[in-house]
Amino acid sequence: MRWVLLIVFIACVVYTHRRGRVRHRFFRQLSDHSTFTAPLNCFSYALSSVPTTPFLDTRHFPELATLQREWRTFRDEALALREAQRIKASDTYNDIGFNSFFRNGWKRFYLKWYDAPHPSAQALCPRSVEILSRIPSIKAAMFASLPPGGKLGLHRDPYAGSLRYHLGLDTPNDAACRIVVDGESYAWRDGEAVMFDETYLHWAENRTERDRIILFCDIDRPMKYRWAQRINDAFGQLLMRAAASPNETGDRTGGLNRAFRYLYAIRRAGKRLKAWNRTVYYIVKWALFGGIAVAIFCI
Repeated sequence: MRWVLLIVFIACVVYTHRRGRVRHRFFRQLSDHSTFTAPLNCFSYALSSVPTTPFLDTRHFPELATLQREWRTFRDEALALREAQRIKASDTYNDIGFNSFFRNGWKRFYLKWYDAPHPSAQALCPRSVEILSRIPSIKAAMFASLPPGGKLGLHRDPYAGSLRYHLGLDTPNDAACRIVVDGESYAWRDGEAVMFDETYLHWAENRTERDRIILFCDIDRPMKYRWAQRINDAFGQLLMRAAASPNETGDRTGGLNRAFRYLYAIRRAGKRLKAWNRTVYYIVKWALFGGIAVAIFCI
């Protein structure tokens, strides 16, 4: 049975690596989080009732048309938050999902995250929260800002149980402000929406003189069968709810983010080791990964 599970796991990892036109290098893929979530994600791909292409037509999600009709409402509340400097980077290690983006000037203000709305969002942007509350398929939402000159490097998200929706609110309306998913480019425009699969490798840039603000949502991936939908939703609640990050005191912090400061201390130690001797760093890194794999397989 262990060998069967191992073969299934390897097959899922290989599929994840080869999926799409843009790929990580082999050894980079081995340590990527998508390797460890590959079996769960392959379940989502296999039983998805919508296309598994990099970009999806928003007509597959008619309930989201409300967001586009109300885009000016979202824009007005987002601009008020920006003016009050509430759209911001975390000032501590409590956002495991987006921590690496902050060094590039990316900022956010959470509206909800796999749970009830953030209390700070209910207080500061009640109209946006009310609109989102009408649409159960929206699992998470935030206002996200990318400044002039900002760039988010090539990456993929770990969980395929959701799909990513972007709605342009206050954008440069310029091809130089764009996201590239599996090699396909999309430029944000005010009032226009795009849906994509965030588990394809993607990156973003803003090579203009203007800030870019969008409504950023995680949408529940529709599944072919009700039992598959229930499994997908259960894993989403279990995994993603633990990554909840606060805007302000009084907002909930998930378990992963409560532990993140300690996890990041290990990351900093690894960076120091890599700066001292890259060869030693990679020997230690792969010895740890190998040891964990052997321990799991032998239990």
